[in-house]
Amino acid sequence: MNDTRFYPIGTPNQPWGAAEKAEWRARQVPVRSYANDVVPKLDALRDRFDVTQYGTLDYTPHTYPLFAVRSKNWNPSLPSVLVTGGVHGYETSGVEGALQFLDTRAADYAGRANVLVVPCVSPWGYERIQRWNADAIDPNRSFVADSPAQESAALMALLAPLREGMVMHIDLHETTDSDESEFRPALAARDGKPFEPGLIPDGFYLVDDTENPQPAFQQAVNAAVEQVTHIAPADDRNEIIGSAVVAPGVIQYPLKTLGLCASITGARFTTTTEVYPDSPRATPQQCNDAQVAAVCAAIDYALAH
Repeated sequence: MNDTRFYPIGTPNQPWGAAEKAEWRARQVPVRSYANDVVPKLDALRDRFDVTQYGTLDYTPHTYPLFAVRSKNWNPSLPSVLVTGGVHGYETSGVEGALQFLDTRAADYAGRANVLVVPCVSPWGYERIQRWNADAIDPNRSFVADSPAQESAALMALLAPLREGMVMHIDLHETTDSDESEFRPALAARDGKPFEPGLIPDGFYLVDDTENPQPAFQQAVNAAVEQVTHIAPADDRNEIIGSAVVAPGVIQYPLKTLGLCASITGARFTTTTEVYPDSPRATPQQCNDAQVAAVCAAIDYALAH
């Protein structure tokens, strides 16, 4: 008998219902603390930036305050730039890179740009090292009208009055070995589809917007990151994670069509970073440094163009 089960929850070829999602949620236990790891670092920024709570996640019995950090004396006459991290909570350097940028580099742009940073969009997922939220929904496919994800809806509400002035949005992510061992199998099981194994690229790459490609912008970001860590090569199909490589270390997705975070401002310059923290050629600090280098290069290019 051929056993097609590849994930411990659900029945092969049948999408999950409420019972399967409840079973999945019960398996997700906190292994680190948003209150201890992230919130104190935000509090430490209050003398230099405006730190505000823009919402609360309610996953009873757990609740999580959501924080945004912005330039003091926000000036509507200046261009505005957005940095988001932790949309997928398990992607550690997205959160830590955003916080490191705030602590070390964000002040460099005072008087030149309004800087808005949301370092941890998905604190429930951060604590559980999980891609989805507590409802087994991927926030980074949920930046759509009437979003089913609390995380996505809250961020869109924060940005609604600020969209017009945004010239750049960089969304900080990682591609990890656990994408292949846990998260893609879980996705296939949840949706009642077969799991088709893929390859995890070794290195940093960017996701440009198919509907608004900015190749010179992507190249500038990769050039800065290459000083910190290596850029992911294409596989033997000239692809990275199943998408055609359009330039070294660059693939494209239709951001708005897929409901991806990088689509939400309508900014001219947008990108999604993808760091590979499991590489034997990169340390956790290099991953954070790569995120900071990407953010600074993205802002610099946007302000110059």
